[in-house]
Amino acid sequence: MRAQKKFSSILLAGLLFAAACNNDKKPAETTTAPTEDKTAGTDAAGVKLISWDIVKEYPHDPKAFTEGLEFKDGFLYESTGEYGQSDVRKTDLLTGKVITQQKMDAKYFGEGLTIMNGKMYQLTYREGKGFVYDPKTLKPSGSFAFSTPEGWGMTNSGTQLIFDEGSNILHFIEPGTFKEVKQLKVTDEYGPVNALNELEMIKGFIYANIWQQDVIVKIDTATGRVVARADLSTLRQRGGIPAFSEQRGAPEVLNGIAYDAATNRIFITGKNWPKIFEVRLDN
Repeated sequence: MRAQKKFSSILLAGLLFAAACNNDKKPAETTTAPTEDKTAGTDAAGVKLISWDIVKEYPHDPKAFTEGLEFKDGFLYESTGEYGQSDVRKTDLLTGKVITQQKMDAKYFGEGLTIMNGKMYQLTYREGKGFVYDPKTLKPSGSFAFSTPEGWGMTNSGTQLIFDEGSNILHFIEPGTFKEVKQLKVTDEYGPVNALNELEMIKGFIYANIWQQDVIVKIDTATGRVVARADLSTLRQRGGIPAFSEQRGAPEVLNGIAYDAATNRIFITGKNWPKIFEVRLDN
């Protein structure tokens, strides 16, 4: 990962391994045969291991340094990072075409976003400032301040905004005043789960990327306990995403979870990935 972006994470001991291969990207939606991961069951501490399938593949802008991903009313919404390149965009899932986008000032590094009650909220990385948009037009309609040194991923409970800042703490804030009303510490059988990144609320649980790990954890929002995890370390190989490299603009880490509640679909992608994957986890 490049120097301006997040350098702290913990390893989930003995769980993950890296696997990747090169393959040409597909220019349009592709339906794939199920490729179920068979590593389901529970680990030694009783945490559920979620099996997964690739259901479909969709094109994704390989220049998009994905920080936040959301699905709403038939469209994908995305927040991208990098100073001088950050934006928010509304995208057609089937074609990958950007329908509309809002560029950010070069001094801002775009981070997580979420849509709640007709408004779209977006964090910035180290600027301590968030933005509010009209999701239909992506026109800015306000801004807000937050007190953590960094902003990473974001989701919502339907009444409160929820974000993380690279540690194991989830911050709950009121959308009207933007005051923090609650913190929730995320733990698993090894202790604090640091480097929480992109977030998505799915059926009352928060699903989170762990930065620099090809894993998604499922978090109980009442206790902060990780109740399940999905090992996606073979997703690159199965989906034809090139191996991680230090080359600028090449596909980087897994990052981006979006949920279509209307049809019970989960979408995931990564920074500079040429594809978005519809996956079946435990939904």
